[in-house]
Amino acid sequence: MKQIKISQPTEEELKELKVTNWPIWECGISRFDWEYEEDETCYILEGKVIVETEDGKKYEIKKGDLVTFPKGLKCIWDVKEPIRKRYTFR
Repeated sequence: MKQIKISQPTEEELKELKVTNWPIWECGISRFDWEYEEDETCYILEGKVIVETEDGKKYEIKKGDLVTFPKGLKCIWDVKEPIRKRYTFR
């Protein structure tokens, strides 16, 4: 099964990844289905979301988390607090 990876990166790791160069995406409180067409890595600047995968696993993602979503993952995004994130595709 495709796994979501969540970590809390150091400032050094964020610099190495050049996170400040990644575009910003924002979303208000909402709930929607999503499928990843390619691997996405994102860094959460603000907010909180519960991501539920097809196998019923729930992941709480919040400010300060570095998250990798694998290509082909189908999930539900349940945005609890408005989200602001930087993201990149690999």
